[in-house]
Amino acid sequence: MFYRPEDGHGLPHNPFNALIAPRPIAWIGTRGADGSDNLAPYSFFNAVAYVPPQVMFASTSDKPDRDGIKDSGGNIRETGVFSVNIVAYDMRDMMNATSGPWGKEVDEFALANVEKAECETINCPRVAVAPATLECKLTKMVSLPGEANTTIFGEVVGIHMRDDCIVDGKFDVTTFNPLSRLGYRDYTTVREVFSLTRPGQG
Repeated sequence: MFYRPEDGHGLPHNPFNALIAPRPIAWIGTRGADGSDNLAPYSFFNAVAYVPPQVMFASTSDKPDRDGIKDSGGNIRETGVFSVNIVAYDMRDMMNATSGPWGKEVDEFALANVEKAECETINCPRVAVAPATLECKLTKMVSLPGEANTTIFGEVVGIHMRDDCIVDGKFDVTTFNPLSRLGYRDYTTVREVFSLTRPGQG
């Protein structure tokens, strides 16, 4: 099968986001200028640089009570900071509960009964029991083609790692089974890990 996105695919559901999978999930914590907190998941997310460490996530829709963006992006635009919380398999239901189209006045931490903690280097909430949290300062917001497509880049200025996730001096994903997005309503989790040595590394 071949199709041009501009012509449509003719299938019952859009296959695009199922083609690029699995995708890590950024559970983004933010605080608005008015002090209200927000927590929402984004699966267009990844690390983009080592030095200094940098990440990105993309928001692809807006809300009626925001100006062309969702709550996370609106808060980041106001304050310039955000936290990226890594989602473990056992947090899947809480994460899913925070993905709803809630009003900007709703604190999703409270809504989904997620334990909240304060970040160390920025004025922002984080998920207290997340396997890892990246504290980020906004470096750039880029508007992409489309009605409400925005990519948000941030420099990582603080990192939290749960002690039980550090095994033999390494951050071990098998201790918490990170949750990943596939497509449609489908998710997966990491349960099997193997190593490969790159050519020239010995």
